[in-house]
Amino acid sequence: MPYYTKLGKLPSKRHIQFRRPDGKLYAEEVFGTEGFVGPTSTLYHINPPTQVIGWKQLYSTKVEYVERDTMRMRHVKSAPLPPKGDAVTGRVVLFGNNDVEISVCVPAEPMKYHFKNASADECFFIHFGSGTVFTMFGALKFGPRDYIVIPKGTIYQFVFDEPKDGEPDPRFLLMESVNGSHILPPPRYLSKKTAQFLEHAPYCERDLRTPEMPMTFDKKGKYEVRIKSRDLVHSYQYSYHPLDIVGWDGCYYPYCFNIDDFSPIVGKHHMPPPTHQTFEAHNFVICSFCPRPLDFHPQAIVVPYNHSNLDSDEVLYYVEGNYKARKGIEVGSLSLHPQGIPHGPHPGTPEATIGATHTNELAVMCDTFAPLYPTQAALELDDLHYPRSWEHGWDPTDAATSNGHANGNGAPMKGTKGTKGSTSAKAGAKKSGRLVETKSAGTAGKPKKTSAARATGARGSKAANTWD
Repeated sequence: MPYYTKLGKLPSKRHIQFRRPDGKLYAEEVFGTEGFVGPTSTLYHINPPTQVIGWKQLYSTKVEYVERDTMRMRHVKSAPLPPKGDAVTGRVVLFGNNDVEISVCVPAEPMKYHFKNASADECFFIHFGSGTVFTMFGALKFGPRDYIVIPKGTIYQFVFDEPKDGEPDPRFLLMESVNGSHILPPPRYLSKKTAQFLEHAPYCERDLRTPEMPMTFDKKGKYEVRIKSRDLVHSYQYSYHPLDIVGWDGCYYPYCFNIDDFSPIVGKHHMPPPTHQTFEAHNFVICSFCPRPLDFHPQAIVVPYNHSNLDSDEVLYYVEGNYKARKGIEVGSLSLHPQGIPHGPHPGTPEATIGATHTNELAVMCDTFAPLYPTQAALELDDLHYPRSWEHGWDPTDAATSNGHANGNGAPMKGTKGTKGSTSAKAGAKKSGRLVETKSAGTAGKPKKTSAARATGARGSKAANTWD
């Protein structure tokens, strides 16, 4: 959606005759939002998109939140979620408010229908799995660590590849803009005159993967399209394949962006979370915490400073890294820190991580400007020990018994012991440039080799966990 593009067959001008091979007119559709002053695309269908032959209500999508009056830090372990449903019906909402819903999905079945969210933009983060999402704009191949942004109103169908032996089941995180706003690149990354990505942006147009062929399915028959709107999913019947577009152009379309193509911005001193911002919508932002060199001042504290972001609730989804250094935190964990409580590094971590030069961890963050509430599904996965994990270990002589983790959001349960110093593998490489082996969640426990950062001054090459 950030820039103009086109695909397929198009007439020379908008709103003029454009005929099929049999001489009949293609059906032109202006597809957009905000009363024709928002982003739009112009689509050309084989069949009039207004033709539907039946509809019925299927099920409610209204989310019920619990513990709305309870404000505390939370740690939700989503790894135990069993596979269920498909890429739509298998979604489990864990947190949300009137602006955004945050879900995790472990699909067990193929989608046998097409789907349209007529209420919200959807931003998927593919944790595990690969496949193709077939959309009315064309096909998008995806794989692990891909963001997929699908604007509201887009008809699509997810088709996951069968996992190979030893590969985990498909799993994705979903952030849905239920307030109707668009999920877009931050305006500060874009030129005000041309909407081009600026030089200081951590990604650009070349990193975005736009729809490709196949796009057009010219078939007759009975096809179900399920539409989410008005807190319900409705079932509609089409007498033709819903992906019947022969061409389109505009600035409103789905696309993919791999988190490994995000170029982290590093600084002499610790950088704040907006440095890692990737997308934003009304009242919430999405950030990517990626492997990167750490702060390079000789006396830098590389872990996040204690902070009170008084306007935001913060959810972190943990993708991979040296998560075993943090007792209780695991692949697929989500932590929630509400705006009313300061948060920061765990006991012992500021001292333990001095001299660290790089971090190999990966996480996705969603910050909201209104309180987030849990669902019953979140409570069933909640780690009740988590809020008390900051209570012990502040005595520097007790660093060896702290969790030694350079993160303000995860910790061991009370009474557990960690390793002195938060390091990747065995306290990191002692020489600059040495390869450091880490057991990463993204490789299902297999060692992953990453190059250590160059030491700065007298600092050794040492890895640290540095979630916000």
